[in-house]
Amino acid sequence: QVQLVESGGGLVQAGDSLRLSCAASGRTFSSYAMGWFRQVPGKEREFVAAITGSGGGTIYADSVKGRFTISRDNAKNTVCLQMNSLKPEDTALYYCAGRSGGSYYYYTRRYDYNIWGQGTQVTVSS
Repeated sequence: QVQLVESGGGLVQAGDSLRLSCAASGRTFSSYAMGWFRQVPGKEREFVAAITGSGGGTIYADSVKGRFTISRDNAKNTVCLQMNSLKPEDTALYYCAGRSGGSYYYYTRRYDYNIWGQGTQVTVSS
């Protein structure tokens, strides 16, 4: 089973950029649909972006569309989230998630994913 470890979070100012990475173990990474979610205390974990296992399809939450880009490198077992023009409301704990059987599908609901990383904190100051 794939295991996920996120990295790249930090404290930045509004307008800055940040790149999150998620490293996956296992030999079947390309068959996993991957997603990024975020959560702030007291709120539900919300969808940010997702990508098919093949990398050919992506989808974004409206709140990040045009600013964030999800990508993956199946040869390196990594998925990244490039975040540009960051806003204070992007502050959250960001989670990487995976679901097997997703070579040509992406998923936007947290309940569709069965593997999660531990999260990486992103804080955007105004």
